[in-house]
Amino acid sequence: MTNRIGIDVGGTKIDAAVLSPAGAMLFDKRIATPRSYDGLIAAVASLVGEAQDVAGAGATVGLGAPGSQSPLTGLWRNANLTFCNGRPFAQDIQAAIALPLKAENDANCFALSEALDGAGCGYEVVAFFTIGTALGGGLVINGKLRGGPNAEAAEFGHTPLPRPDASEWPLLDCFCGKKGCAETLVSGTGLARDYGRGIAGQEIVARARAGEAEARAALLRLQDRLARVCANIVNVVDPDIFVIGGGLNELPELVEELPPLVARYSFSGAAQVKVARAQHGEKSGVRGAARLWG
Repeated sequence: MTNRIGIDVGGTKIDAAVLSPAGAMLFDKRIATPRSYDGLIAAVASLVGEAQDVAGAGATVGLGAPGSQSPLTGLWRNANLTFCNGRPFAQDIQAAIALPLKAENDANCFALSEALDGAGCGYEVVAFFTIGTALGGGLVINGKLRGGPNAEAAEFGHTPLPRPDASEWPLLDCFCGKKGCAETLVSGTGLARDYGRGIAGQEIVARARAGEAEARAALLRLQDRLARVCANIVNVVDPDIFVIGGGLNELPELVEELPPLVARYSFSGAAQVKVARAQHGEKSGVRGAARLWG
């Protein structure tokens, strides 16, 4: 096997890495995400060029990015980097580089990394969440990503928030054009929206840890909402393990303390649910992108 290049495009940063056949990281670089389509294409091409100098001949490129490629049109869709939507994003990246390319949703890349040699390793069905600015999802079955014929599997953030209570009405608008998507409240953005006052998620967590009752209540509402989303997934596919990544995955409320709450909302009311924190942290995305080539 040859070395593999991974590119992980995020809303604020782009990570590039080179993985050896054994999984060792031979190159690692991060830059800010450009705010235009042409700038993004140029930045990815430049990073691939730098990585290729380390990877050597025969290297492949795996790209993870928000959104996905439509099987019907070949165009990119549903990305929160909205300037990519409706554009031949993967094709334009391929035209800008000289190496074979596979492109995939960024949360799917996270999921693949954690299922192959991370917290989900050894489990048959792994459901993954990346909880940060938004709520991404991925599903890996027997070591293979489940994308589906429409490339829409595991879009957990864009399923309706289950069992909304009075505090969750009226349903909120999502960037995808629907109302009431889970990520409008189950995310760092959702936590900030729920708490209000223009305070960011990490500051809300800090206030909760300092004993502020309102911040603690907002954190517990986030926990309860994630538990409801997980319980719906249990009722559909009953995964062997949930793996939690993203900027909020350090919270015990969203990992260690989550299983009994998921059980309460499951069909039986007593589901035994395993939840683990992503082993590779913020590098899961770029590692999974590189491993799109196996």
